[in-house]
Amino acid sequence: MSRIAKNPIKLPAGVEVTLGDEIVVKGPLGTLKQKASKDVEVVKNDGEIQCRAVGDSIQAKAMSGTMRALLANMVAGVSKGFERKLTLVGVGYRAQAQGDKLNLSLGFSHPVEHKMPAGIKVETPSQTEIVLKGIDKQAVGQVAAEIRAYREPEPYKGKGVRYADEVVILKETKKK
Repeated sequence: MSRIAKNPIKLPAGVEVTLGDEIVVKGPLGTLKQKASKDVEVVKNDGEIQCRAVGDSIQAKAMSGTMRALLANMVAGVSKGFERKLTLVGVGYRAQAQGDKLNLSLGFSHPVEHKMPAGIKVETPSQTEIVLKGIDKQAVGQVAAEIRAYREPEPYKGKGVRYADEVVILKETKKK
């Protein structure tokens, strides 16, 4: 069995979990759903959720840890939410949030407009900072990756869109 799956998930106050073919987690920030795997048995008791592998196959053992991680992220998302910060590095690189759209000026001949999917909120505390918030960890990370993909940090000057905690190692220029 997966070492991760052995740890139970503690349910904070205000979070409800409904088990079945589809696992539904409701909390103060919203509701998330996840299709249950046939290889994993999910049990709820005494304010905790436990995941166990059904059978002894490698697939079942692997899925028990995966399902436990997904459920833990769902519980954390509906209780606290997730946040991802991006930073723009470069002369003239700017970001501006307008409702559910993010307008980016990244040195192209045209402005880049990125529409946010449902459930993701965007803020720009300054012109070079972007903060993405949501309850679904996968969706927040995916949107952050899509925005970063418009102009990834280049290795010589470090210009581009980078995660706030990302370290870009700069290369030395060619010597004559």
